Amino acid sequence: MSKPTFVYVTYIAASPERVWEALTRPEMTEKYWFGYRVTADGKAGERMTAVNPAGRLAHDDPIIESDPPRKLVYGWKPLYKDMPDERPSRVTFLLEPFKGQTRLTVTHDEFEDGSRIFGMISKGWPAVLSSLKSFLEMGRGLEPSWGEEERKRAGEA
Repeated sequence: MSKPTFVYVTYIAASPERVWEALTRPEMTEKYWFGYRVTADGKAGERMTAVNPAGRLAHDDPIIESDPPRKLVYGWKPLYKDMPDERPSRVTFLLEPFKGQTRLTVTHDEFEDGSRIFGMISKGWPAVLSSLKSFLEMGRGLEPSWGEEERKRAGEA
């Protein structure tokens, strides 16, 4: 039986360098990642961290590969109290120049069978990546798309 994999491709009217900055710098991520401050500008072996809008650490995962501005790979294990046993998965961002814009492919894989996180990211990544596109093209991200339950899990409510 194959393990679940999430793949999302979008085209962004910005250079790969600008998309890379938006993916890795906390002052930019909080503008489209619904208030989360994600830091992922380190080298392989360093850490990707995400702090939620309530100021709580939501991620502290290893950067597996960093090749600016082409490829970024990091682990993914949310620090939710109700999911302590779910093993880490992996997120890969591939940035390719395409006719004056960037083709961004996000692959989230290495989930265990029956993963609860897989269902959450299948809703979350489209919202975050659509907001990223809006932020880079129009100067502002989108409003959060998740509800009260997700905010409570993240420690925001």
